[in-house]
Amino acid sequence: MGLTTDQLHHSLDILADRESAFANALVRVGYPEPRIRPTGYKTLLRTIVGQQVSVAAAASVWRKLEGELGEAMEPRELLARDFDTLRACGLSRQKQGYARSLCELVESGAVDFNNLPDDDEAAIAELTTIKGIGRWSAEIYLLFAEGRPDIWPAGDLAVQEGVKRLLDLPERPAEKPTRELAESWRPHRGAAAIFTWHFYANPAL
Repeated sequence: MGLTTDQLHHSLDILADRESAFANALVRVGYPEPRIRPTGYKTLLRTIVGQQVSVAAAASVWRKLEGELGEAMEPRELLARDFDTLRACGLSRQKQGYARSLCELVESGAVDFNNLPDDDEAAIAELTTIKGIGRWSAEIYLLFAEGRPDIWPAGDLAVQEGVKRLLDLPERPAEKPTRELAESWRPHRGAAAIFTWHFYANPAL
């Protein structure tokens, strides 16, 4: 499961003690809500389904897939379906390729969601062997599903914009400087990421 309310509060309190930017921002916007997703391959399958489509369209495809494959959505069930069947559920040729890659790796044991490497970079490397899963998707999975406390998705534009506002920077930093700016926030960068999203999205700011 993802980082709990208590874990978020604990990490952000530590960061607020270290840096006035966090302390001041917490006063302004308060603590973020937890972002928790289920562990397991279905969460990444849902990520693939949702790529480059609206939330409503992704939900429609997901419902059709559940109707076709069953609620458990076992990988072998998806692999047993032909192109036209999956196309009728709303999966494009490209997304079918990604979904089959995911299911094949799970079925063969090459990716084991119950036993991903403890090292974050090693886990990211394993997840990105799945077609269609880049570093950002892997980081989001490890943060929201596994609750790894030091994941920092520096390539996320909302994280970058949140860092800009949090630190009162003149412009939004690119991925590399966003990663460098957060080095001093280890090992609490996961909570920092969730807070930057919260800070970025706050309508009062």
